[in-house]
Amino acid sequence: MGFRSLLLLVLVTVGLPAAAQRNTTVRDTVLKGSTIEVVQSYKPQIYQTPKPTWIPQLPPTDTTHPSFNYEVPQQTLYYTYSSMPLRPLALGKENAAVPYPGYIKLGGGNLSTLYFEGANNLHQTDYDVNLHFHYLSQEGNIKYQKTSIAGIEAEGLLHRQKADWHFGLSGERNQYYNYGYNHDIFVPNSDSVKQTYTSVNFNVDMKNAGNASSKLSYHPALTGYYYSAAFSTSEINVGLDLPVTYQFDKTVQALLCLKTDLAHLAVKSTGFDNSYAELLPGVKVDMQNFTGTALVGFAVGLKSTFYVLPDISAVYSLKAQHLQFNAGLQSSLGQNTYKQLTTVNPYLSNNYATLQSKTDEYYVGAKGSLSDHFDYSGRISYWNYKALPQFLNNYYDNRRFNVVYDTLNAVSFRVGGRYKVAEKWSAGISGDFFAYSKKVWHQPSVCIKADYNATFFKKLNAGAYISFLGGIYALDNTSKTILLTPVLDAGVNAEYQIIPRLSAFVDLNNIFNNKNQRWYGYQAYGINIYGGLRLKF
Repeated sequence: MGFRSLLLLVLVTVGLPAAAQRNTTVRDTVLKGSTIEVVQSYKPQIYQTPKPTWIPQLPPTDTTHPSFNYEVPQQTLYYTYSSMPLRPLALGKENAAVPYPGYIKLGGGNLSTLYFEGANNLHQTDYDVNLHFHYLSQEGNIKYQKTSIAGIEAEGLLHRQKADWHFGLSGERNQYYNYGYNHDIFVPNSDSVKQTYTSVNFNVDMKNAGNASSKLSYHPALTGYYYSAAFSTSEINVGLDLPVTYQFDKTVQALLCLKTDLAHLAVKSTGFDNSYAELLPGVKVDMQNFTGTALVGFAVGLKSTFYVLPDISAVYSLKAQHLQFNAGLQSSLGQNTYKQLTTVNPYLSNNYATLQSKTDEYYVGAKGSLSDHFDYSGRISYWNYKALPQFLNNYYDNRRFNVVYDTLNAVSFRVGGRYKVAEKWSAGISGDFFAYSKKVWHQPSVCIKADYNATFFKKLNAGAYISFLGGIYALDNTSKTILLTPVLDAGVNAEYQIIPRLSAFVDLNNIFNNKNQRWYGYQAYGINIYGGLRLKF
């Protein structure tokens, strides 16, 4: 038997039992002629979505450090000081505070005094406007001893995003009579002794607003005036000031300033120029307790004269002791314009020699406070004067003064102090003492001033003053050098509020009734009292 025959026999043997079993199963499960139906009910269901469980809790803590950036705007405060108008020696200053933005003040008294003053201001977000006007006239017992002073001043401040503009316009008309002559010898007419000064002034300046990151700042200013007087006298002046500051860092600043002033005086058909130009470069160092400034001015003045004008100062502060020391050298150039000189002495002759003055001051000083109420200061100076202007009376005809120039030295001491108690009262005193190397005509060597101001029961304001001028040299009628009697002037003033917008005031000047002579031959008015009402709005 071969292999193939054997394999076939095995397959047949294995397959027969399986076939027999399959045939048996089919016969057992097949139901002939029967139908089976399976019925089942269906109910649909929707499974509910599980709801989350909410647990309230605080948000996570923010541990990052916030960054705050704030730019401090550049300060644009203007401090404007207006000198007091020319007035007789007997007239004291107004000390009463003005609680309202506008007022009108009217008064009268002995010496034919007529007094009128008013002011008003308008303040808005973008601008400020201020207006002030005044008038005073008086007449003494001496022939032609009379004066009248009038003026109006207006100024405004315009705020802009990049700069602040300041404008000023004023006019003055001051009339004097040269009554200082010898009345036993001369009999002049009114026109020959009358002098009227009329002035129209303007000024414009601009300060860049900038921001805290700006290193460059500038403040240009333009000024000018027209000044006229009797005897066909007039003066025109235009001045330009261009200061620039560059901030390197918190400690060091670079400074640069260009100044120029052009003046022309005309007397009848004759003209005189009086101009100068100056360039001042410098640096300023500001540290914790020390501030130092060094400027050197290079100027060209009258007749092409060249000047070197240093301005050096150092300030050291002891903050814990409320004490400050200062020292320095300050040089200045004086034009001696007709307006400048007649503002000091209104009885000046219009025919005078025009020269420019150079003044050097070497000084050391200190100022501080002993408490919250008392402040004090002191200063010692050494002066070099070149072409110092002085007023010398004409000993033959004392109606007008001449200007003389001299070169000399001087040592001075200045001291002052003030005690103040809140807004209730304050008292102060100051003194200037000079020792000149030569006689100086009509320049006091001792000047002492004291004042007191107080507020009583919120309705009464009162004040008092006293001043002393000594060491004044002049020439008498025989051309002999004399020392004038010291000038002593004192006065009191008060203002009482009747109703919130109406008050009454009174001023009493030269209470000692002294015949003071600040200028030789020109007696001051005697005791002067005047009063009136102030209406506030």
